[in-house]
Amino acid sequence: MSVAYLFVKWLHILSSTLLFGTGIGIAFFMWLAHRRGNVVEIAGTARTVVVADACFTAPAVVTQLVTGLWLTHRLGIGLSPVWIRATLVLFCLVGACWLPVLWLQIRARDLAAAAAVNNSSLPASYYRIMRLWFWLGWPAFFGVIVIFWLMVDKPG
Repeated sequence: MSVAYLFVKWLHILSSTLLFGTGIGIAFFMWLAHRRGNVVEIAGTARTVVVADACFTAPAVVTQLVTGLWLTHRLGIGLSPVWIRATLVLFCLVGACWLPVLWLQIRARDLAAAAAVNNSSLPASYYRIMRLWFWLGWPAFFGVIVIFWLMVDKPG
């Protein structure tokens, strides 16, 4: 194994860890703040969550795709194995859930910040946003779990 291959494989594993860990951490802290119902706490947590997605999740997503494609090319297996195609489909599904979640987090942050500044209650639209945010998180979470299984087991 070349040093380049091992380094890219390490980056691929590290970015998957960052992607999953940051995702589950963001979801946990955002959901806890939401459940507590404190507008100031929600605004602060949502602000941090949006920054964390920009600093960690987004770069990890790009790194996952780039390193994964490089590794399949370097190993000479291409995109034809079933497990790689399934991984790419799930990667797209997870992304299709995550992009709206990112927008919803930004919107929730803005609504909570406005409510905190005005010392008012959260509007009904905030609660609709958080319900959608919650339900989009589940397919993304399970999609990443299945991707991990595919990467380890390499079925088919």
